[in-house]
Amino acid sequence: MRILVLGCGLQGRAALHDLARSDEVKAVVVADSRPDAVARYVESLGSSKFSVVPLDASDAAQVRCVVGGEHDVVIDLLPRQFIGFVGEAAVDAGVHLVNTYYDYDLRPLSDAARSRGVTLLPECGMDPGIDLVLAAEAARRLDEVHALISYGAGFPEPSAANNPLKYKISWTFEGVLNSYYRSGCLIQNGQVVEVSADEMFAEHLVHILDVPGLGQLEAFPNGDAAYYAEKLGLRDQIRDMGRYTLRWPGHCRLWKALVDLGFLSDDPVPGLPAEVTPRRFLAALLEPQLQYAPHERDVALLRVEARGLRDSRERRLVLQVIDYRDLETGLFAMNRTVGYTASIVAQMIGRGEITEHGLLSPLYHVPYESFTAELARRGITVTEEEQ
Repeated sequence: MRILVLGCGLQGRAALHDLARSDEVKAVVVADSRPDAVARYVESLGSSKFSVVPLDASDAAQVRCVVGGEHDVVIDLLPRQFIGFVGEAAVDAGVHLVNTYYDYDLRPLSDAARSRGVTLLPECGMDPGIDLVLAAEAARRLDEVHALISYGAGFPEPSAANNPLKYKISWTFEGVLNSYYRSGCLIQNGQVVEVSADEMFAEHLVHILDVPGLGQLEAFPNGDAAYYAEKLGLRDQIRDMGRYTLRWPGHCRLWKALVDLGFLSDDPVPGLPAEVTPRRFLAALLEPQLQYAPHERDVALLRVEARGLRDSRERRLVLQVIDYRDLETGLFAMNRTVGYTASIVAQMIGRGEITEHGLLSPLYHVPYESFTAELARRGITVTEEEQ
């Protein structure tokens, strides 16, 4: 199969590393704004299947030209603002598309994709991605689902959590800050609870999760649980559902103070030049200080807890992934769980394991057994616990 990869940042490098090792992938075109740097990276992979082309993703015509080449599947790992360009180009070109973002921007393209015989499969990263596959499997194993709680997190292992935030960057810091200031919702006691952007770190919404082998972590709400309850067909039976991010203790209190002080605002600060916003200032100040040293590892943690009935008995299921940075390749656990997932799903589409067209979802269209087997082949293991 022939794969086009758009964007070669941290997650893109993991996808390329994975594609290089696949016997089924015969050719990979990599399009990026820094072709020379990408060429050096693909050369280090020791594979002749790669070719590199320059791409200005803000140029819709250029995106259409690159996507319209001879490809079976496109893996879009560009920044989020380009999703619409890429989706339209893929549908017009009749080529299947995988990305790692929420599905909002691709929803308007579903009918056109279906009529053109194109598969659009967003949410194929870590979170969203692996977490959705685990959540759907947990729900399928119960006759009636009363609670479905998912956790997704990337953070430094204890020895690397050596700054006041106890946090370091394994993906874009802009993405981190965006995720720290967005509204969401929970389902508690059967009722939808709206969570505004400025209260996600509020003490009454934060709880402690004790993870064997890691210890206690803070969980704060981050995502729209009600949306996924509807997609899973659980809204009428579910009592509690939430999507949470995990950090080391103390993180939420500090960030709640920063939010209350306006540091995540996108409004320009009067009196400062160049339309400086608090969020842009915070990113510029902190990002250089939150980098991993070459010997330090991050942790990627995905956990789904489900409670409900099977055969009229109360059951509790826990499906979990814990991954660490691979110091040999330098790939962070976050890179592996995002980039490898996108590569796995793209190859599933390319080999005909996923055949439906239109806008699909990992909840229904990524088969649990074969997907988790592919993760295991890459050293990422899903553990299962049932009580």
